Amino acid sequence: MLDKTIPYFNIVMKRVAKKTVPQISLPSGYSYTYYKKGFEKDWAEIVTSVGEFVSIQSALEYFNEFYLRDSSEAERRILFVQNHQKEKVATVTSWWNYTGVHRTPAIEWVAVKPEYQGLSLGKAIVYQGMRRMIEIEGDRDIFLHTQTWSYRAIGIYLLAGFEFMKKDTFGNYINEFDCALPYLEAKMARYLCERIS
Repeated sequence: MLDKTIPYFNIVMKRVAKKTVPQISLPSGYSYTYYKKGFEKDWAEIVTSVGEFVSIQSALEYFNEFYLRDSSEAERRILFVQNHQKEKVATVTSWWNYTGVHRTPAIEWVAVKPEYQGLSLGKAIVYQGMRRMIEIEGDRDIFLHTQTWSYRAIGIYLLAGFEFMKKDTFGNYINEFDCALPYLEAKMARYLCERIS
């Protein structure tokens, strides 16, 4: 869940090419599956459940606008974790943004339904999404945009090899690292000691 009790500031992170992607297995009864037509409602339910959208309908509208312009790319880049009943419970998207004319690989929309958090599904799907990105794009620098409200996920991104970008950015994202830092330090002291100095 997003923690909206703290101010919202944009954070930009980068995983430098050639860094090892950690391995972690899914718990018994869970499996990966990629997007197929009809899964957009599952995606919308997952991202809305963590507070990224105010309604499933607004999430569906976003999905249709940004991902269904090229459904073949969606089918190979949008990953889910499903339980033994085939319910989709987590997602990550290995997409891209444009920085000027340059296409920049970016991890997007990491989310795990609240009732399934604490099972390491977030770590597993981020790591698997990273491996998929490398398969598609090659082992290049990979970026992501996040925010202070997602400090719990930032711990996973750090473990996955991402580092904070203090000034630079990608796409059209604003980098508010200096404003975000006090809130990250307050919420994530154990992760940040050696990573920010």
